[in-house]
Amino acid sequence: MIFFISISLNSMAQEAKLGTGFSAGFNLSQYQRDFGLGVNLTSPFIVHDHIAARVRANVMWNEHADEQGSDTWTPYSNFSFGIVGVSGQISNFMRLYGEGGVIMLNPSNSFSTADYELGGYGLFGFEFFLHPKSNYFLELGGVGTGAHADKVEGSPIYSNGFMVNVGFRQYF
Repeated sequence: MIFFISISLNSMAQEAKLGTGFSAGFNLSQYQRDFGLGVNLTSPFIVHDHIAARVRANVMWNEHADEQGSDTWTPYSNFSFGIVGVSGQISNFMRLYGEGGVIMLNPSNSFSTADYELGGYGLFGFEFFLHPKSNYFLELGGVGTGAHADKVEGSPIYSNGFMVNVGFRQYF
């Protein structure tokens, strides 16, 4: 009887382990003043489930004044590659991590003369697991690219400053 209970508890603990394999997710983003929608893919975690690589692709909308002076939202895209480092876990509910990497912007020729812009980003993230293989996440950080909308009056910066990502991630 005790042997059976021990096996049952061990199998429950293994089932409750938070996801560390390959994952895919969807996110809503805000980079400075630009809103975006994106997808992200994360490699399986290595080094005792503490390190992974992540790639993201986002469609962003830059809010600016058009030639007539009206506000408009112009789409552009960004791609990033980063390294994720897990710093801790609270029970089987929440994982804390940091992430940093490089970002490439593909600006619209409606607001910029640049073909692309390169920069970096860093963030702190929180994954909230409602199931061991799926979670909602919140990421707060900063992005720096030096990108300017040089076709817009005043040549304002974009995709620089505070960054927020929220979304859903599924582990496989």
